Amino acid sequence: MNKLKFPWDFENKIICGDTIEVMKQIPNGSVQLIVTSPPYNLKNSTGNGMKDGRGGKWANAALQKGYSNHDDCMSHEEYVKWQKACLTEMMRIIPEDGAIFYNHKWRVQDGLLQDRQDIVNGFPVRQIIIWKRKGGINFNKGYFLPTYEVIYLIAKPKFKLVSKANAYGDVWEFTQEMNNDHPAAFPVQLIDRIISSTNTKIILDPFMGSGTTAISSIKFNRNYIGIDISPEYCEMARNRIKQHQAQAILR
Repeated sequence: MNKLKFPWDFENKIICGDTIEVMKQIPNGSVQLIVTSPPYNLKNSTGNGMKDGRGGKWANAALQKGYSNHDDCMSHEEYVKWQKACLTEMMRIIPEDGAIFYNHKWRVQDGLLQDRQDIVNGFPVRQIIIWKRKGGINFNKGYFLPTYEVIYLIAKPKFKLVSKANAYGDVWEFTQEMNNDHPAAFPVQLIDRIISSTNTKIILDPFMGSGTTAISSIKFNRNYIGIDISPEYCEMARNRIKQHQAQAILR
């Protein structure tokens, strides 16, 4: 991809490209807050019927369609290596008062809990926030219905929340985003909680998807940087941002 100049080619832009290669062009310590949720590598799961493409009980779900330009079916070792490389770049980008809110999903794989410690081990995880989703369905009789995802607060030493934000508990309940063509969209309210709890001026989402982090950033008068490898999702994000801005003018 073409060489980008920071901040002019980054701020309030959706950049279509490989997230690690794009992040390498962002200077050290220049983005205080990163909010993201990577692809979960669900198609290599043993328990949901998506691995071989049949879909099973997920056949009509958006997740069965997967991600454009990313097959979400790496070997576990390859996936962990990739995600650790992503987090390493994120850590370089944030300053001493910066933080990463890294959302991921625990799952049962081959009958054992896969809790993502092999990804986040070695990074300065300060807290685990539980995002309790309303609703859900479980196709596996071997364990109870999973109703939450986890957000790892990975923070550098001087990171602090704004006044009174520390009164929030560490279990957050938000309904999943349903009116969205992206297979795994964040609820806007969840991102609102994170961004409003900081005073950061620039927010990066290296897996921007449908643009929810950007929309929340605009709501709180912050600048955003969005990266996604899928041209379709980049266009989806740009269109959602335009619609949000047009509705804001009408209000």
